[in-house]
Amino acid sequence: MKYITDIDRIIMNALKEDIPSGDITTDNIIDETSESQAVLIAKDEGVIAGLDVAKRVFMLLDDTIVFEKHVEEGQRVKYGDTIATIKGNTRAILKAERTALNLLQRLSGIATATRKLVDRIEGLPAKVVDTRKTTPGLRILEKYAVRVGGGYNHRFSLSDGVLIKDNHIKAAGGIKKAIERVRERIPHTLKIEVETETLEQVREAIDGKADIIMLDNMGLDKMKEAVKIVNGNAITEASGNVNIDTIYDIACTGVDIISVGGLTHSVHSFDISMKIY
Repeated sequence: MKYITDIDRIIMNALKEDIPSGDITTDNIIDETSESQAVLIAKDEGVIAGLDVAKRVFMLLDDTIVFEKHVEEGQRVKYGDTIATIKGNTRAILKAERTALNLLQRLSGIATATRKLVDRIEGLPAKVVDTRKTTPGLRILEKYAVRVGGGYNHRFSLSDGVLIKDNHIKAAGGIKKAIERVRERIPHTLKIEVETETLEQVREAIDGKADIIMLDNMGLDKMKEAVKIVNGNAITEASGNVNIDTIYDIACTGVDIISVGGLTHSVHSFDISMKIY
């Protein structure tokens, strides 16, 4: 089967890593014509994401394999639920197992973590968004999983939008100077975001007409004051020290967006097993 998409390239790289020159165990035990049926079983509770990615792993090894989903993408499952049934060549099923599970478990873990935060601030206007703190090579999948969990995506790459951070500010000689320089060079359709750590910097960002103001690692009282200073003249984004215990109070400060690096850089993978029967 041909593979031409970014997802296919991710999968094939993972398969090459896991099966560089064949599967010594499977190829010497299982007859090449053997057919089997297997199930994917949830060993955890949460939200499933990445079913079509897992299916693609099996089909890139053998496009005659039948992958039947028993749950929908984004559906909550509980321990012991059957997620999918796989039928086809036994060798292909066994060779695809680890790569398929690694991706499915990772994406489901991200979707589950995202859903917990989204549920925690239900009824409040703030949105949960991800960051670029993703696993190298897996960003497109990990950001997809955030959306499945009910969150939103921040910029995908450095090419997608302007985010003036502390080191840019220092190098440029201040927030207003940094904004002026970048505004002279970018299309009018692009928004400019500025990272701020103090109320003075928030005021400077407002004076420079920043479109989005990140409130980085601010305490709750300072964050509330910053939202008042902005007064709807820019989108406000809270960042830093965001978790299930802090996100509700952060959302209550009135910020528009809450970015959470932990959704992708330190998430707990969802436990799923495959059993042949």
